[in-house]
Amino acid sequence: MVRTGPTTKKDEAFARARLLIARSYLKDARNSNAVADPDDIGNPSMSTIINCAIAYSDALTAKFRGEINQGNHQAVISLLKAALGNQLPAKQVTNLRALLEQKDEVQYGARLKTRMEAERALERLEEFAAWAEQTFTL
Repeated sequence: MVRTGPTTKKDEAFARARLLIARSYLKDARNSNAVADPDDIGNPSMSTIINCAIAYSDALTAKFRGEINQGNHQAVISLLKAALGNQLPAKQVTNLRALLEQKDEVQYGARLKTRMEAERALERLEEFAAWAEQTFTL
């Protein structure tokens, strides 16, 4: 049995709502990166990107396991593994982990992220989101 950390029970309606929220975060992240000036910092866009990845993860775990992660966002990977088993590709684990590892620094730290870092984060998110969309329809 996979250790998943604290979770909260959720239903299919919650899963569908989180999917809609994830799609909105994705649109906002794309727009933010598209209109940013080269010398703008990347933290605001990266914060949206990370929240989007969390929303997609919640949608998937709610749909396939009836639970979402509560509190520790690093534990969402374990919950995804428990929910999806072999349907969770290693590449998507890598993408999600890379985004989640930056959450505290991006949202609560003082280090300024570059536009290039925000672009790379969006690339990771685009891959994760495309996989999540496909998986959600299974």
